[in-house]
Amino acid sequence: MHVAQIGFFVDPARRAPEALLRDWFPLVDIATAVGSVGERITVIQASTATGTITRGGATFHFVAPQAVGAPLTRSSAFRALLRELAPDVFHVHGLGFPNEVRELNELAPSTPILLQDHADRVPRFWRRSAWRSGAAVASGLSFCARAQAEPFRRARLLSSNVDIFEIPELTSSFTPGDRAAARAATGLHGDPALLWVANLIARKDPLTVLDGVSAAARALPNLRLWCCYATSPLLATVEARIARDPMLRDRVHLLGRVPREKVEELMRAADMFVLGSRSEGCSSALVEAMATGITPVVTDIPPSRAVTDNGTVGALWPCGDSQALGAALLRAAATVGPAARAQVRAHFDAQLSSSALGRKLTAAYAFLVEQRVSTRASAAVS
Repeated sequence: MHVAQIGFFVDPARRAPEALLRDWFPLVDIATAVGSVGERITVIQASTATGTITRGGATFHFVAPQAVGAPLTRSSAFRALLRELAPDVFHVHGLGFPNEVRELNELAPSTPILLQDHADRVPRFWRRSAWRSGAAVASGLSFCARAQAEPFRRARLLSSNVDIFEIPELTSSFTPGDRAAARAATGLHGDPALLWVANLIARKDPLTVLDGVSAAARALPNLRLWCCYATSPLLATVEARIARDPMLRDRVHLLGRVPREKVEELMRAADMFVLGSRSEGCSSALVEAMATGITPVVTDIPPSRAVTDNGTVGALWPCGDSQALGAALLRAAATVGPAARAQVRAHFDAQLSSSALGRKLTAAYAFLVEQRVSTRASAAVS
C-alpha cells in the first residue's frame, strides 16, 4: 500500500526543508511509523522552499503553492506529483483545510482520505459550511481519543456514518536511561523529583499544579518540581505564587526553555511527569515522558485517558482540583521505582511506540481502502 501524507499548512517562518524536518519532528515520526511496518510512505508538505528529502525510509516532497495564500491543491507541481505518485490513500494532517481537502478529492475521487486531528477546534459559525463540505468528502477521521470527535458531532459538522479512528497523534524516539547518570548530568534531584514540560499558560494551569505540589510536599518533604517551558505569559504570577509559599519556595526550579535533547535527560532523571492541561490534542511531552518510563500524573481529559489507558498507567486527576492532584502525587510516589518505569515503558511499546502507531494507522488505511473498493464494486453491480 502506498500512503501519501499531506501537510497543507505553510510555515510562516519560511524555514528551509531540512529545518522543517528538524523542528517539526512529529512530521518525520508519523511518516516513519508507517514505513516501519512495511508500507510505502510519501509526504507532501506545503512549503515556501522546494526540495525532496529521504528520511527514515520516507520521501518528503516540499512543494510551493502557486501564489502566496493560494491552496496547495491548485499548484501545477502538486497536481503533477499526485499523478506521478498515484497513492492508495491520502492522510491529511489537520482538520482546518476544508477547501484543500475538497479539491484533493476532486483531483483523485477514487482515493480515500483520512483526516488527522492535531488539536483542532470546532470552527466559528461563519466557517462551518466550508468545514462541513471538506469533512463530507473524507472517508475517516482520526483523533487521539474518540471523545474528541463529539464537539464536532454536536456542531453537526460530521455525518453520522463517517468512520472515526482512535489513534495516538504522535510517538516519540525518546528512550529510558540510567537514572543516576541522568541526575549527575542534569543536576536534577528530589525524592520524588517531578518534571513539568509545558508552557506557562492558562490552558496548562500551572497554578493548580503548584497548589497540588504544595499540598503533597507536606507529606513528601524531599519532593522537588522542575519546570521546563518556552512561552511564559504567567511567569510573574507563577514566581509570585512560589515566593509566598514556604512549601514551594525551595522546592520549585524554573528552568525555562530547554533543548529537546536535554528534556530527554531530565525525563530520565525524574520520577514523575506532572501536567495540569484543561485541554489537549495529544500532549507530545506526555508521550515523550512515557517513552522514558517515568510515571505520568496528568489531568483526566480524553487524550490523557487514551494515552494512559484510563489511568492504568500512572494517575489521573480532575482538572483544576489541586487537592486531587496532591493525593494523586502521594499515590504515585509510593510506587515509583524500576518496576514502575518498566511498566510505563512496556505500555509505551505496546500502544505509543513507532511500530504501534504504524500498525494502528496502517489498519485504518487498509480499512478505508477496502471500504472504497467494496463501495465501487457494489455500485458496479447495481
